[in-house]
Amino acid sequence: MARTSPLHWVGVIFLLSASILLLITTISAPVIGDIAILKVMLTNQSTIRHSSITFGTFGHCVLDVAPAATDQDYCYPKSIGYSPAAIMAQIDGTGFSETASASADGLTYAMILHPIACGIAFIAFLLSIGAGVVGSLLGALVAALAWIITLVAMAIDFALFGIIKDHVNSDGSGSNAYYSTGMWTILAAMVLLFLGMFIVLFTCFSARKEKKRGGSYKNRGDAYDNGVGYNGGYNNTTTTTPATRPRRKRFGLF
Repeated sequence: MARTSPLHWVGVIFLLSASILLLITTISAPVIGDIAILKVMLTNQSTIRHSSITFGTFGHCVLDVAPAATDQDYCYPKSIGYSPAAIMAQIDGTGFSETASASADGLTYAMILHPIACGIAFIAFLLSIGAGVVGSLLGALVAALAWIITLVAMAIDFALFGIIKDHVNSDGSGSNAYYSTGMWTILAAMVLLFLGMFIVLFTCFSARKEKKRGGSYKNRGDAYDNGVGYNGGYNNTTTTTPATRPRRKRFGLF
């Protein structure tokens, strides 16, 4: 693109924002204990301590652990795949069926898609920075791939933590489970990736059309410079050359 449309940069910013939001979901507990995809507020809380469990991409943390006189947050080691149902059963006594427990445990392995989607979204951002038509087209295609992966990861997150949330909130223990920051950031990233992909692709085709139009005007200008214009360029087979009239002799001399 000789002149990059301002709308193109809006799409580029959307792609960058989406990659940042996916990064926030990726570094949720136990990387950063206070960022959770699902958070469970436990019943053993006081006016000083609000004990909770934060579930994230690679594990979980237990925050504000008693006694109240100390500040104890404990995050378990990071791993690909873990057992949220067993964790809640051990800490809060939440009951899970064998099917629900196995489903939740198996879906945690798919959360490796979070960093994968984050990396691909960032690559789409880098490709879209280039003002060329090819760079924008590649950026849009990579953004489409990132969007598909993000959509799948988000669906898995809702299915996985929906199982945990429903069981915790219905077991009568008084604990309260709800979706937290990491869930909403991946949802926002999915929306921004779709918008960014569409905008970058749209501006790519618009720039290509403008480039073709500019080339057509240039070819016409070259034709005029070469002497092909009104006298030759617009002639067709139906146009006839006016007949040349003989000159009259004046005074019988000429």
